Amino acid sequence: MYSIAGKIAWVTGAGTGIGRAGAVALAEAGAIVVLSGRRVPELEAVAARIREAGGAADVAPLDIADRPAVDAVVDGIVKRHGRLDIMINSAGLNIPKRRWRDITPEGWNTVIDVDLNGAFNVSHAALLVMRRQRDGLIVNVSSMASQRIGGVSGVAYMTAKHALNAMNESINHENCHLGIRACALCPGEVATEILEKRPIPVSAEDRARMVQEDDVGRTIRFIAEMPPHVCLNEIHITPTWNRGYIGAADRAIPRDD
Repeated sequence: MYSIAGKIAWVTGAGTGIGRAGAVALAEAGAIVVLSGRRVPELEAVAARIREAGGAADVAPLDIADRPAVDAVVDGIVKRHGRLDIMINSAGLNIPKRRWRDITPEGWNTVIDVDLNGAFNVSHAALLVMRRQRDGLIVNVSSMASQRIGGVSGVAYMTAKHALNAMNESINHENCHLGIRACALCPGEVATEILEKRPIPVSAEDRARMVQEDDVGRTIRFIAEMPPHVCLNEIHITPTWNRGYIGAADRAIPRDD
């Protein structure tokens, strides 16, 4: 595999879940990791974990929906490190009231502002640096909700992730000749904190059967360690015990009279 030792990796959503696991995995591979997210104590805890293991990590708090703040973080990375080699966008959210009968305009905007507009903000800001470098990797953590319409994720989240995959591939379409690669990483159910937003709680037994955050972290490292001439445009990772195939009860949409 290609070595990423010494590479500068920026991870959003790095305080929890997939972002945390990806940041740790990249640091274990020798990357210098910049951790962004909205919750500073969680970011500091991840940074401490990386440093205790002998890795290098900086903390740059950020709401990715705030474009001026995004630009300021990227400017800071370039000023300190001189470049930006890898960007992992794992920041994302969902809301409990997510179906057409329940969602509000405010709820829609909350999801779209982070999961789509925020993804554009960080991808665009990173891309401007990578185009100058003629090199770089972007990984947008999408979802299997980008592939199919279902009863779990909700209208705003599904819409954002479908659009995210199209946006991600457009990066490759326009920038591949500059040595820039983008991957849409599409997990199925992963046992992370986002499950707490589900309208119907997920049992501990079902969580144990899901993909775990460290599984996705290792996948992020795998993408990053592919040689520069290889682009993994899209990756799907789902549980073997796939509740979408088996027919979990929370996938049935209640039909109103």
